[in-house]
Amino acid sequence: MLIALSAFLLGLLLGSFLNVCIARLPKDESIMWPASRCPKCLAPIKFYDNIPVLSFLLLGGRCRSCHEPISFKYPAVELFTALLTALFAVKWLANPAWLAVALLAAYVLIIVSVVDFETMLISDAFSLALFVLGLSGSFFNPYFSGSWAERLGGSVAGAAAGAGFIWALALLGKFIYKKDAVGEGDIFLMGGIGALCGWQGVVSCVVMASFFGSVYGVTLLAMKRADRMSHMPFGPFLALGAVINLYALVRPEMFFIVLPF
Repeated sequence: MLIALSAFLLGLLLGSFLNVCIARLPKDESIMWPASRCPKCLAPIKFYDNIPVLSFLLLGGRCRSCHEPISFKYPAVELFTALLTALFAVKWLANPAWLAVALLAAYVLIIVSVVDFETMLISDAFSLALFVLGLSGSFFNPYFSGSWAERLGGSVAGAAAGAGFIWALALLGKFIYKKDAVGEGDIFLMGGIGALCGWQGVVSCVVMASFFGSVYGVTLLAMKRADRMSHMPFGPFLALGAVINLYALVRPEMFFIVLPF
């Protein structure tokens, strides 16, 4: 319980840092300087107004200086990061090396998801970071087995399977819809995910992402906030499937029920 609570509190702080990365990296701004400021009036945020989640509640969701609303995105990212950190810490405490890799990958995927939702773009730098994490973490990845060469080979094969699968999906989508249906960033992102989760994780990740993405799309259609030709980001749903696999690998056979004949 103490471990989970400590990890949760640490996750809140890290979530606050991820919010800085989400706000500044797409603009090529420094994540270290200047200090946190209101994105609307640019007034510096005092330390007592920068406490994760708590400050948002105490301020009533508004900036102390300009009184403009603060996006709910900020406490949501902090809470989600804290929850993931606590869950992963409890799950992988006995494998600290993999815990570190899985959490770093999860944090990158959180940044990717929010940025993709806001800009419809995925930086190749994030995908490269996931790929490097996958290769370096393959030696203690619980989803790979065998010698160091076999583990490394499994990671490389997963990366190739991930990028190849989405690339084939992009070609199919372009053939059917006569336009780009999958972004290039999704291809590289899935390559990084495959390096972490292996080919089995690639299959289950794509299945889960397709399901989550379909639910999201149908919801937007029902709310009349999109039509059938609207562009929607796929990266966040791939990221969600990846985070689930980083926590516990969902093998492809788990999606099927074998009936006796």
